[in-house]
Amino acid sequence: MLGSSDRIERLIQELTKMPTIGRRTAQRLALYLLKAPLEEVTALARAMIEMKKRVKYCSECGGITEQDPCVICCDPKRDRSVICVVEEPGNVIGVEKTGEFRGLYHVLHGRLSPLDGVGPEDLSVDSLLDRVKTLGIGEIIIATNPNVEGEATCNYVAGLVKPLGVKVTTIARGVPMGSDLDLADEVTLARAIEGRGEIK
Repeated sequence: MLGSSDRIERLIQELTKMPTIGRRTAQRLALYLLKAPLEEVTALARAMIEMKKRVKYCSECGGITEQDPCVICCDPKRDRSVICVVEEPGNVIGVEKTGEFRGLYHVLHGRLSPLDGVGPEDLSVDSLLDRVKTLGIGEIIIATNPNVEGEATCNYVAGLVKPLGVKVTTIARGVPMGSDLDLADEVTLARAIEGRGEIK
């Protein structure tokens, strides 16, 4: 970048390591932070450090939490016979906002994507199977993103769970193909959960 200092260039390089942040966006963010008051930048840095220190993954469901197990896994009012399987922790937040689902969750921490080098061993499928056997789960709702990788992941998980005698459903595709659950509104997600269908 013309006229940039080494420190700004270093910040831009660090920002481009984040998903969906290209060089131009990183450059805009770096210049915004340069103009921002020191207190604002300090607050942002503190928030990131505190998050890194205190937030972790739940040892049971894989969701994000400050306590372990998380509040959802510890809640005695949740339906412990149903698990909703999602790709990423952010998907749990999206489904919870609908108010329609009162069961447990399981976060895979990814989706099958051979082109990106993500295979079955990279997903938390083994711990899902352990939970199904241990908790006596009656239904698994697979709520992967409606795209090619999400569908492949859905079929893979269903193929492993169905032999255990568990009902396997997937959310209705009120969520458009090619989009992410994080971007869907609550009404669309709620309808998708209500209209889920069994995988045969």
